[in-house]
Amino acid sequence: MYKILSILLSYPRQYWLDHVDQLHDAIRKEATPEQAAALNPFFSHLREHDEISLQEIYVNTFDRSRNHSLHLFEHLHGEDRARGQAMVDLLAEYQARGLEPDNNELPDYLPLFLEFLSTIELEQAQNFMTDSVHVINYIAKNLHKNQSVYAEVMDAVVALSPVAAQPLQAAPVRNMDEALEKFGPTAEGLEPLLHQPSVQEVQFFRQNTHS
Repeated sequence: MYKILSILLSYPRQYWLDHVDQLHDAIRKEATPEQAAALNPFFSHLREHDEISLQEIYVNTFDRSRNHSLHLFEHLHGEDRARGQAMVDLLAEYQARGLEPDNNELPDYLPLFLEFLSTIELEQAQNFMTDSVHVINYIAKNLHKNQSVYAEVMDAVVALSPVAAQPLQAAPVRNMDEALEKFGPTAEGLEPLLHQPSVQEVQFFRQNTHS
């Protein structure tokens, strides 16, 4: 489910849109009957639109609304310097387990995070979900408020958590340019964060946001 949902939340590309039927079959196999039924409208959405239309909907949904952003730490830290350290820590977790993200993708991008969870042991993945479900659920609620077709997909991600989500107070400021500048490739075309000295604890949840 981690891998399937990672694909469904990724930017629409024809190479995976050509396999919508297989993805739908996999959902029917892996999800509960209730979850599979809830996702039927989303698969209808994928079949009813061409690649360009789906890309426009995706951009309007996730890139033009901060409340829907798929960058997890944006909701937690805004432009606070703690966001940069949190991404360094998360990238170190990826690299310690053999995953090297593409240079143009920030570590806290939810589809990348879900892809990472699909490659590790289930118990480890659930530990990460325990930390991250609160912000993912925050995004899901915002998608529901806007009646987005992606809301049920995000609900399916939330359902993978072994613990219930708690209310989240999101950070008020967005500054994606600073993060892109920090985590993008260097002038030599190299990823600046490839060599971190140690793996540190990743904090997905702001303090004093739940009881």
